[in-house]
Amino acid sequence: MSHLAPQAAIFSPSVARAAASTAKDWAYVDGWLRRQFTSSSTSTSSSSKSTPPPPSFERNPETLEVLLALIAANEEADEERDRLARLEASALDEVRAVEAGRRQNSSSSSNNDGDHDSSQTPNGLLLAEDLLTALDAGLSKEGQTALDALADVSLSLDAATDPSPSNLSHRFVELQGRMHEAEHLLHRVGLLQSYLADESARLSAFLEELRTAPQYQLRDGEEKSAEELERAVKTMASRLPELTRHVEALEKRVGIPPLTVEDLRHDEEAYLDLLARKKDLDAQVKAFAGLPPDVEAARVELEGLRAQLREATERRDANFEMLVERESPVKVRTSRRF
Repeated sequence: MSHLAPQAAIFSPSVARAAASTAKDWAYVDGWLRRQFTSSSTSTSSSSKSTPPPPSFERNPETLEVLLALIAANEEADEERDRLARLEASALDEVRAVEAGRRQNSSSSSNNDGDHDSSQTPNGLLLAEDLLTALDAGLSKEGQTALDALADVSLSLDAATDPSPSNLSHRFVELQGRMHEAEHLLHRVGLLQSYLADESARLSAFLEELRTAPQYQLRDGEEKSAEELERAVKTMASRLPELTRHVEALEKRVGIPPLTVEDLRHDEEAYLDLLARKKDLDAQVKAFAGLPPDVEAARVELEGLRAQLREATERRDANFEMLVERESPVKVRTSRRF
């Protein structure tokens, strides 16, 4: 409050309330520190009568805030420790009551059995429970925590029947391998998801382009023709049932025999045979192309063609003989002298 004027410090109610609250907080902090140092000094040296005061430190709002947070955390930890202590005490009382009842039952059963049962071996289940209880009671808090952690790990790794270090390490390695496989699968799924997202965005952009791009829009004439085609399709669709009934009536009236695949195959083979025969006949008829339709005139023309053929044959033979005589060597006859 040194930055304020004395009159403001006296006559400002808000400043006075803030100063009173701060003083109350500092008093609470000083009392807590004094108790802490008193308890620590009594625990370390119970013979010394003088209690050392807390060390001096800078008193500012930041320090006050940190100390208040520390006090709150310490009180919460103390409450948690008290609750745990009460729970442990109640659990210990229950265990002691169960042990007392069990011992009483065992003593009564041994008294009822007689002297001949005195040499009988104790029950294995009771012995195991007593042994476990004794081990649990002999463990420290850290040991109990470690034992609970080992039991939790064994149950989590499904190794309760064999919680040996080798088995647990083997299960840890298997779990690590599965975790790596799951990470790889998760990475692949992420890549696939990103790819699908990209493809979806690309298709959405393409669809938007198809809807808005001018090159994909219909012109005025095309729009009218499209409307006309749509009306024609609707008209034909409305007439389709009537046409179907008309076709069915014609089939009933004409009596079209039912066709099978085998009948169609036979008809196709007959049709192919007819086509082959037609080709042969066309080739034969083509030889008489150019002849007159009259039979006598055709015969006369045929005789004329035969005469021309004979003349051409004779001329060919004559030319061949002349060629042979011209190309053959001349034999010179020589007279022999005696």
